[in-house]
Amino acid sequence: MNTATTHRAIEAVWRIESARLIATLARMVRDVGLAEELAQDALVAALEQWPESGVPRNAGAWLTAIAKRRAIDNWRRQENLQKKYAMLAHDLEQAPDEPDPDAAIDDDLLRLIFISCHPVLAKPARVAMTLRLLCGLSTDEIARAFLVPTATIAQRIVRAKRTLSAANVPFEVPSRSEFPERLGSVLEAVYLVFNEGYSATTGDDWMRPALCQEALRLGRILAELVPKESEVHGLVALMELQASRIGARTTAVGLPILLLDQDRARWDHLQIQRGLAALSRSTSLGALGPYALQAAIAACHASARIPDETDWGQIAALYEALSQLAPSPVVELNRAVAVSMAFGPAAGLDIVDELVAGGTLANYHLLPSVRGDFLAKLGRHAEARVEFERAASLTRNARERTLLLERAVELG
Repeated sequence: MNTATTHRAIEAVWRIESARLIATLARMVRDVGLAEELAQDALVAALEQWPESGVPRNAGAWLTAIAKRRAIDNWRRQENLQKKYAMLAHDLEQAPDEPDPDAAIDDDLLRLIFISCHPVLAKPARVAMTLRLLCGLSTDEIARAFLVPTATIAQRIVRAKRTLSAANVPFEVPSRSEFPERLGSVLEAVYLVFNEGYSATTGDDWMRPALCQEALRLGRILAELVPKESEVHGLVALMELQASRIGARTTAVGLPILLLDQDRARWDHLQIQRGLAALSRSTSLGALGPYALQAAIAACHASARIPDETDWGQIAALYEALSQLAPSPVVELNRAVAVSMAFGPAAGLDIVDELVAGGTLANYHLLPSVRGDFLAKLGRHAEARVEFERAASLTRNARERTLLLERAVELG
């Protein structure tokens, strides 16, 4: 395996293992910032050693072992932490060199989410921490996703780590009495992880299915922890229904397939049934919240055997309800798509043009993408081509860029 191939393999391993590695280390050292530094040290060691030795069979266990040794070295240099060093050293002596990759990992990841969503952190910091630690995104990627300067995201993450360390936040799932004040942020964090897997912010692949599966697993655990919370089941329903399409969302070579062009026979119909059951459970527990409303929208798509059977009027009404409950420019953009399908592209274009005038989505690639689609349907091909080219220049995902440029060329 040549160096370039090994580096690609390391990047793939890091994408998969980094969140679990940081979660395990954070439980041990009780410091999220230090845990991330130790994980980065292990990554550097892999970059140095794997090109010669090859990628280990159990790459995650290798990274964990290296990071633990770095932790010991760090504690050796700090006399005031000798007690911690002795405790960890004893623990390592009792454990095999190749730790069981399944041991305690699940709980560690859930604990890391609760840490990222601790009330001592402001909401923007919680979001940044989640994407950084659980999705492995760089500060630049997070900044582009949320349309803010990179320096702002970097400051949020640094301050969040310092705040958690200064507050001596325990690395554990909180008591039931603490759930209400954290649950909303925890659900948001889980859905952020799912979304990064469903539509990758950056990279060569349009999806990262492993992140979707991880988010689903965590959502199911939360549904067991708080079975009477409607929105928990709403989120699980939403993720189940969206994940059911994963097998039909790309071609054999990884290019995106848009929703209305997908082969619905390739949707996971067992997963659709699980999603509908979770949505029914959510509905039985109270009024529909934002996640349950989105799940109801996904259910409309799942219930249509062919695209022409989709009830776009119902979807537009659900988006209208969602915009009243949780208003945001992105919700409005999605509502514009539903309105265009129900009442024609001109009606959708009116909503999009209001968003353009508002300026809040100026650097969001899906805004010119949607506008280009409406213009193309209205026969305004030259304007549509400009919009698709602009959208391609804004996205950081290689597969999505290819799709957008192809649509621009078609209009040429």
